[in-house]
Amino acid sequence: MQEQSIIFENSSPLCLSNVPTHPISRLAPTPSGFLHLGNAVNFLMTWAIVRSRKGRLHLRIDDIDGIRFRPDVLEDVFTSLDWLGLDWDTGPTGPDDFYKNFSLHKKKEYYWDRLQALNLNKADKAGQHTFVCRCSRASIKKISPSGLYPGTCRYAGLAFEPGRHAIRLKVSKDTIIVVNNQSIDLAGTFGDFVVWRKDDQPSYHLASLLEDEQGSINFIVRGKDLFLSTAAQIYLAKCFGFTSFPVCRFLHHGLVLGSKGEKLSKSRGAYALKDLRQSGGSFAGAVKTAARVLGVKHNEISTAQDLKQSLIW
Repeated sequence: MQEQSIIFENSSPLCLSNVPTHPISRLAPTPSGFLHLGNAVNFLMTWAIVRSRKGRLHLRIDDIDGIRFRPDVLEDVFTSLDWLGLDWDTGPTGPDDFYKNFSLHKKKEYYWDRLQALNLNKADKAGQHTFVCRCSRASIKKISPSGLYPGTCRYAGLAFEPGRHAIRLKVSKDTIIVVNNQSIDLAGTFGDFVVWRKDDQPSYHLASLLEDEQGSINFIVRGKDLFLSTAAQIYLAKCFGFTSFPVCRFLHHGLVLGSKGEKLSKSRGAYALKDLRQSGGSFAGAVKTAARVLGVKHNEISTAQDLKQSLIW
């Protein structure tokens, strides 16, 4: 297979002054599709920053979406991380250890109990934080072309029925969340968002937040497409009364795109790490892209260790 070129959406180097002195971070792949070069860039950046500052790194495989879970993809996660030269301090050592000790899918009861406790938070002076919603994405689109939830079920008083209803978090109209010195009108940009899905599973926002808070994560590297998601999770953390996540430091980087400017997907093909690896290709392009994003001389860097060394103070 011919090696494909990649484009970085924004060539402006990230400011590393926002990184904690002792970062605690995580790699959080989802086992629903094969990792691609964009994932590699994100993981390389996270690993290099944490390791260069003698921080702690956790591997968390987000398998909440049990329907889309693929055992072959799970196995490829560990193979790909090893191929990239990345290690971690806590988390599963391989597929068997993951199934036995680290699957988030087994923590459904814990997530549900925490969600129920959210409505008992005495700091909530306006009543319950959440409400049951029967709206489908299609019905929301008919009323709100932007996809922003129009508040249809906010005061309907529905009782939750798995398979029929989701549970949403109320976002007050005056809610402003600050992320990296940028003020976000959360109600106007994100709206009341789902915290428990119709298929009776926790949403990504709920599960990810609870895991990050429990793990005392204080530093997260994300694509800029998750900027509003970060604001939403900070708001949810404040509703819970959490102290760790609301002060977490974030770096949001531009997306890695294909040679024609297309967004990469978790599928087989020119940009999948599995196919690149099996065809004898190199991950050097991903390492150099990570270096360029971090503002270091990428021409002299070709491995994860090179990248780490370039960031050591």
